[in-house]
Amino acid sequence: MSRIGKKSVELPAGVSATVSGQTIEVKGPKGTRTFKATDDVTITVDGQSVSIMPRGSSKRARQQWGMSRTMVANLATGVTEGFKKELEINGVGYRAAAQGNVLKLQLGYSHEVNFDVPEGVTVTTPKQTEVIVEGIDQQLVGQVAANIREWRKPEPYKGKGIKYKGEFIFRKEGKKK
Repeated sequence: MSRIGKKSVELPAGVSATVSGQTIEVKGPKGTRTFKATDDVTITVDGQSVSIMPRGSSKRARQQWGMSRTMVANLATGVTEGFKKELEINGVGYRAAAQGNVLKLQLGYSHEVNFDVPEGVTVTTPKQTEVIVEGIDQQLVGQVAANIREWRKPEPYKGKGIKYKGEFIFRKEGKKK
């Protein structure tokens, strides 16, 4: 049995949800998000709470039950608070600058890296060594942050590269003579 699926999703004030078939649409102050559930679960809206129940007792129905509940909870969080990923840039001469819809990265290559920011995500650089990725779609925010980090992953010897804020980089000792 899903333990997370049993708990209903409480919608904060100012957020409304509508269900049509297997699609739930959540509207809030930051925007509108939708999620299409599989046929293995039933979604019902009761005032300011959304509950998800499995159809049958198959393994797939129980798997989709917990996942669908988490997706609906993420919709509600996204349209009220939004999601945020913070990245740190370490290295001599490594820096970032956001210019409109393009993030310009200098990462030790012979050229500057221009990263096009997709629609629905905002990228800001409060300092030259900090990048903040924000948006209402958790999957898109995480994917954009991972794509930025992919340009120069942190290396274990000097710790240079792009890392998530709070991420621990296991350091290795260099070669000995």
